[in-house]
Amino acid sequence: MVLSALVVGIVGAFLIHQTRDGLLENRVDAVVQEAEGETETARQQLAAAAPLEVDESAQQQALVEPIIARGSSRGFAVVLSPPIADGVRLADGGAKFTEGLDLASVPESLQARFDSVSSTAWTYTDIRTSEEITGLPAGPGVVVGSQVRLPADNNTYTLYYLYSLDEQQRTLALVSRAMLVAGVPLLLLVAGLTWLVTRQVVTPIRMARRVAERLAAGQLQERLRVRGEDDLARLATSFNQMASNLQKQIRQLEELSRLQRRFVSDVSHELRTPITTVRMASDVIHDARPFLDPVTGRAAELLQKELDRFETLLADLLEISRFDAGAAVLEAEDVDLVDVARRVVDMTSVLAAQRDIRVVVHDPGVPCVAEADVRRVERIVRNLVTNAIDHAESRDVEIFIGADLQSAAIAVRDHGIGLGPGESAMVFNRFWRADPARARTSGGTGLGLSISLEDTHLHGGWLQAWGRPGEGAQFRLTLPRHLTTQLRHSPLPLVPDDARETA
Repeated sequence: MVLSALVVGIVGAFLIHQTRDGLLENRVDAVVQEAEGETETARQQLAAAAPLEVDESAQQQALVEPIIARGSSRGFAVVLSPPIADGVRLADGGAKFTEGLDLASVPESLQARFDSVSSTAWTYTDIRTSEEITGLPAGPGVVVGSQVRLPADNNTYTLYYLYSLDEQQRTLALVSRAMLVAGVPLLLLVAGLTWLVTRQVVTPIRMARRVAERLAAGQLQERLRVRGEDDLARLATSFNQMASNLQKQIRQLEELSRLQRRFVSDVSHELRTPITTVRMASDVIHDARPFLDPVTGRAAELLQKELDRFETLLADLLEISRFDAGAAVLEAEDVDLVDVARRVVDMTSVLAAQRDIRVVVHDPGVPCVAEADVRRVERIVRNLVTNAIDHAESRDVEIFIGADLQSAAIAVRDHGIGLGPGESAMVFNRFWRADPARARTSGGTGLGLSISLEDTHLHGGWLQAWGRPGEGAQFRLTLPRHLTTQLRHSPLPLVPDDARETA
């Protein structure tokens, strides 16, 4: 619409400009020709008169009065200026002119041209009248100047002919109105065609967008209505086929995932009964170690240790199955992360002592309280600290705690083997290990960080990892102060201050 209006405006302005120039050119040619004809007639009449028989004033009257009379019928005015003698305008002899005409209608620039003898000349002017002149309305006009010599005094007089451009002005206004009357319906027609085309094209696209949004929201049965056989209809058909294939694939994946979760849950539950029986037998054998030979006693210890690990694995699998089934719930209360960190340090002190590692808690000096499930938060921090001890390479493990108005965070830093490029995201995958050949001194199952990530998401928080080979790693847990708050930042940096990488 804007482009169409611009084009119509430019074309209309060009046509009006050309029309105006043509009207003015034709009018000027006509009035100059008419003025020269009047002057030539006056010259002939003056040449036919006897110079000695008529005085100067009578000749002026005889010169200008017939022209004024013809101007009244033909629609122009006349001004006879004072005479010019020897190239100088005489001060005496006032101008004679059509009654009611304002002499200011003759521009000074044109009068200056005829201060000396000159050929016919013209210019545009603004005609002014003190009273109504027949056929000569006030307004824009053309003034033509031409000179004659009066035989009575042998002086040169200038005749100014003033012609109105009122008719040309009305014609130009009529053309402008016609352009406007034609341009507005044309723009309305363009608007109607634009609306029709966009309706035909955009409406199906909007329908496709709405259906796509419903599909993204999980309403897999949504389809587009197909009408006709044009390109949009074929697009709708292709879209429906794609939606049907996606629905089929998603349902297959959902069924497969459901069967997998059910299998894991059923196996975990079914294994608890035989594990309980085996545990009872193992406890009996383990208690009888003093009466067994060394080889059998060592086997009893290994059996007890692996049973502990197997029970932990079953508990983790059951927890994972609850997350997959969406059955995990929060028991929220106000939790101080400083107290959680100290309890976890106490729980892992035996493991840290075995590895000759010191776990240091950097107390911020103020409570760092968040609304959370204390059991799940302790499990997250315990997994992070246990992993840090397992990979610390006999160096200190540091725990940082911080909070602000919106969030609270706890970061666990070790100075061990670190993480390679890309491993900071893979470390939360189930059963993933950075170094499969590395022994698990803490007896982990490979599901700890995965469960920790699910616990964090259940709180609406972040669990992030940073690491560099040889520089250690840092895991940061960020929780909102209130469960309904959306996290936007963390009070603790993910990249530790003592790391060489600061980016």
